[in-house]
This record gives sequence, structure tokens and C-alpha cells, in this order.
Amino acid sequence: MARGDLSDGEWGLVEPFLPVGERGPVPDLRRLFNAVMWRFRTGAPWRDVPEEYGSWSTVYGAFQRWAVAGTFQTLMEAMIAEAAARGQVDLDLVSVDSTVARAHHHAAGMAVDPELLDGLEKAVAEEKGVQERDKAHRWLRRTKAATM
Repeated sequence: MARGDLSDGEWGLVEPFLPVGERGPVPDLRRLFNAVMWRFRTGAPWRDVPEEYGSWSTVYGAFQRWAVAGTFQTLMEAMIAEAAARGQVDLDLVSVDSTVARAHHHAAGMAVDPELLDGLEKAVAEEKGVQERDKAHRWLRRTKAATM
């Protein structure tokens, strides 16, 4: 058993919620589950799952099947219910995720002076006009050179 793998007691709680294979029990169900948990615990790519857990593609395939079937949602709800029944959880404060997504400064609601904004818009329009004139002049030069 590797560090972080489920103990026998933990496995006893998880196993009933994992699906049985199409042709009967999966022989290495515990190893597959530990592999999926290893991947999410470490944040490593699927291809870096240690070989002791089996082929990375087999582990990923099991994860995909379980995710589509709603196994993880069912497992999470069952674990919360079990912990609540034991009096080991306080549901008054629950934090699901504390990820921060930074917005571009244009999306941050920055206040801009209307006069400054008008000036910037005019400068952009003038720059576009200069670029268009340059394109036209280059085109004329090319056509004159081609006719000579």
C-alpha cells in the first residue's frame, strides 16, 4: 500500500458505491480507485500515474466511466451522510472551492474619464486611417511597378 492509498476501513466505506464491471467484479477495483485518487491528490497528468497502479489508460477509462455514471457524486453524498450520522461533520460552514480566476483589467470595471476615452478612441481611429492609407499607397506602387 502506497502513502495516501485507502486503508481497509476507508475502503470498506467506499467499495459499496463503486460500480461492478459489465462481466462481474473488477479484480483490481481498489487499485484503480487508489490510482484515480493519486492523480487528483498530486495534480499530475494521467500519463504520469505510477505503473504500480496499472496502465494510465485503464485508470483514465475507469475514471471516465465513473464520472459519467455519477459515481463520484453518489460517493460524496454517501460519505457526507455517513460522517453526519457519526457526528463527525459540521455542515454550518462548507467551502467547496477557493480557486481564484483573475480577470483581464478590461473586465475589472475600471473607471475612465469620458474625455480621455474619447481621445483614445479618436487616436485609434486615426491610426487605423493611417494604416489604411499606407495599404492603399503600397497597392498603388505595386500596380504602377507592374505596368511599367
